[in-house]
Amino acid sequence: MKKLYFEYYMQIVYSEAAQSCRYTMKCIPAGTDRQRLETLKIQIHPEADYCEGEDSFGNRLLFGGVDIPHDSFDICMKGRITVGLAASEPITKDTDAMLFRHHHGLTKPGERIACYFESLRGGLQGTALEQGKFLMHRLHQDFVYEQNITDISTTAEKAFRLGGGVCQDYAHILITLCRMAKISARYVTGMLLGEGKSHAWVEILSDDRWYALDPANDLEVTDSHIKIGVGRDAADCAINRGLVMGGGRQTQTVRVSVTEEEI
Repeated sequence: MKKLYFEYYMQIVYSEAAQSCRYTMKCIPAGTDRQRLETLKIQIHPEADYCEGEDSFGNRLLFGGVDIPHDSFDICMKGRITVGLAASEPITKDTDAMLFRHHHGLTKPGERIACYFESLRGGLQGTALEQGKFLMHRLHQDFVYEQNITDISTTAEKAFRLGGGVCQDYAHILITLCRMAKISARYVTGMLLGEGKSHAWVEILSDDRWYALDPANDLEVTDSHIKIGVGRDAADCAINRGLVMGGGRQTQTVRVSVTEEEI
């Protein structure tokens, strides 16, 4: 168990003034058996009222709008959270097992992943968790972490053909492999201990419990990860979505910092 202090900062700069915007943000850490949010402070610029809600996957949302001209939109979220309270989470909806077992969007397999899966099939033994770990270990051996060759729209199949990618790509490919093995798997977005940007990993369903695996780092998630949201793929977990009137071109910057506090 660890107590973590986190800061999540996102800024969107417009090449010309935006007249108004409507936004939906999925950036609030989840409350689960694994983690407990202790404090949270949210600052949005330009200042505007916002509401909180929940999407169909149970992810917490902030939504609102800015109705004055502005050159940038900023959100800063700071807080403290206790993580590592449990090794897994219970399934909460009877439909989840089926919902997250079928290929969707960015996780649909192609010929290359199908061939790769066939080469691994003989090693799939034991529980769904044991099979998921086996697939994770093999993927980590056969796929290379490499920045700037994929983007947020890259599919699992394309990333696998390229032979490298970032945490999103590792997660998409592992989800695809798990679903091919008839294991329910879902995409997770969140934050990782240290400095950088947001992180992505996978949860797989084994004996009606969700277990978290981080394929980019080849490890089982314990107490260094802060979970924000889940979905069928990265598109379901997009932290920022919205509509802007005007604004021209947009440049987005994200900074994440997670540090450990003494218990």
